[in-house]
Formats: sequence, C-alpha cells, structure tokens
Amino acid sequence: MTAMFKSLLAKLGASSTVAIPDALWEATVASLPFVARLDAAERARLRALVEGFLGEKEMAAAGGLELTAAMQVDIAVQACLPILNLGLGWYRGWTSIVVYPSEFLVPRELTDEDGVVHQFVEPIAGEAWDGGPLLLSWDDAQRRDGELGLAYNVVIHEFTHKIDMLNGDADGVPPFTRSSHPELDLQEWTATLAEAFERFNAELELIELELPPGLDPDDEAADRYYAHLPLDPYAGQDEGEFFAVSSEAFFVDPARLHSAFPDWYRQLALFFKQDPLPPPSSPQTSGARPARRTK
Repeated sequence: MTAMFKSLLAKLGASSTVAIPDALWEATVASLPFVARLDAAERARLRALVEGFLGEKEMAAAGGLELTAAMQVDIAVQACLPILNLGLGWYRGWTSIVVYPSEFLVPRELTDEDGVVHQFVEPIAGEAWDGGPLLLSWDDAQRRDGELGLAYNVVIHEFTHKIDMLNGDADGVPPFTRSSHPELDLQEWTATLAEAFERFNAELELIELELPPGLDPDDEAADRYYAHLPLDPYAGQDEGEFFAVSSEAFFVDPARLHSAFPDWYRQLALFFKQDPLPPPSSPQTSGARPARRTK
C-alpha cells in the first residue's frame, strides 16, 4: 500500500478501512462508464465496499511500476463491482494483489502426448492463483476501448476467477447455496452454462472453417472473422474461462451478452444479484474492451 493510503487508513478496532477523498472517488467513477451507470445509493454502497477492500487487501507494485493511490482506487472499484450485492466475504482467503506496468511473463511447463516436458514463458495480462495472490497488468486494467468491439475487463475477469475458486478449481460453478442464492439451482446453472459454452464453441469452429488456409487464428488479419462473436474467443477455452469472460461482458457490455445468451445472462444476474441492463425505456450504453487473452 502506498504512503498516501497509509495516511488515509482509519483503524476501527481490529479492522481497517480507507477513506477515499471525494475528488479521487468522483474522478475514478467518471472514468468507468460501467460504474457510472449506478444510482446514488449503489454508488454509496460501492464506495463503502471499496474502502473496506483497500483496508483488507495489500497491493504491491512489480516490474518498476510506481503504484499510486489513484491506481489502487481504480483497480478496487472494478474489483468490487461484481460483489456489490454479495459482500467482501466473496474475496476471502487471500490478501495480495501484484500490479505490473504491462503484460508480464509467467513460466509454464507442458507435457505433451509423448511425455516430453516443454518449458516456456507466456506473456499474460492477469492471473489469479488459487489461495495465493492475484496478478494484474496496469496497462490492461485501465484499457477502456476494445480492439474487436468485444467486452474486455481484466480486473473483473481475474476477480471472478477468485470467486469461482472458492469451492475448488475455476470450473465456472462458483459456490452458492439456497440461503445465499434462493433463486439459483445448481442443476439449472450447470445445464445453462454447458449449453451456452457448447453453442459458443460451435460458433468458433465455424469461424475456423472460414479462415483462409495458413492464416493463424491469433494473427491480426484474423480479427475480422471473430469480431461478430458475442464474447472474446478466449471464452472457448473451458467453462471456467467462459464464466470469467461472460462476467466481463455482463458488466461491461450487458446488452450484447443478453442478446446472445439470455438464459445464461439471467443466471449471472441471479448470482451477482444485479442487472446492468438499463430499463427498456432508457437509452442503452456499453463500453467495449480489447480482446486480449487472460488467464
């Protein structure tokens, strides 16, 4: 935590919270259109949640980044939006957030079908470790415009993974009970997730069939083939990534997600206990995010 925030800490018994200056709070909210849509009561609730989050979690800079108070508030606001009506308890069991200036390299090890072990490094924009820290690229955390017009928010993506990991692996099925989510049913959730995931991958397969021979799907020249998708192609990796990428879209570009997967959208609305879509009589707005891949 920066020296500025240390000076803002207000100890309340055994707990602590951070008092965010009004000017900093208003500037941060104004820079995040998917947060600015909240009404006054929701913003007040979010602010209290963010102040508690900043007092509970520890942010550290890496790679030579100078981590300012404004950066921490920006990240915390985005991180707390999914738990606005759930509470800080959904981020329990870990404390550290490490922020890099841009994409960073993570060592990987892969064993192929022949048993040969391949070691390599992979550039990523964010990663959530089970029981450990959450890693973020600041460049990606502050991106506001999408390259393909698809929803993108690395902060929501990684923090949603943390929620998913509360009951084990990130498999797209976060923990919920009849008491915490009386309107959700596990069987309906898993069936709706599976149906949406399969439909999305079927779309991906059709696109791959349309690609000219020799064109790498990761090449920029292939972007136009994927631009009509409702979600970043990375959502097709597995159910855990589908949940995380869908959550990005749910908060950043809800209309597009709802149009493509209305039943899955309803499940997310019941889980997060909020509906980002404006009333039918209100003009709909959405913010696009770059379609970079995150882990």
